[in-house]
Amino acid sequence: MVGIVQIYGLKQCSACVKARRWLDGHNVAYQFIDYRQEQVDSGLLLQWSGMVGGWEKLINRASMTWRNLPDARKSPASDADWLDLAGEFPTLIKRPVMVRSGKVLALGFSEKKYDELLGA
Repeated sequence: MVGIVQIYGLKQCSACVKARRWLDGHNVAYQFIDYRQEQVDSGLLLQWSGMVGGWEKLINRASMTWRNLPDARKSPASDADWLDLAGEFPTLIKRPVMVRSGKVLALGFSEKKYDELLGA
């Protein structure tokens, strides 16, 4: 596969730490982008949503952040509503998001999945 792996997530997130350790241990070149320091562009979030099967897959609705949202915000009616949520609460975006050559390869971290995708 061509292109550097990009990992989007949060620096202190345990799944992101595991993913970076796996990548380092397997000598896979990557770029890490922290959601809090570098907000993900809304156009990119829309693309990701389409690639992974919708907002319900991209947004972590099991997170404490989601559970603490007012009920009125838990039923976004449009892409714009989802984007507002992701912009206001970047921790709602599942992590890590692994991207290569503009395509989402994986949401979350699994050694098995990374082995399959990156040929460990």
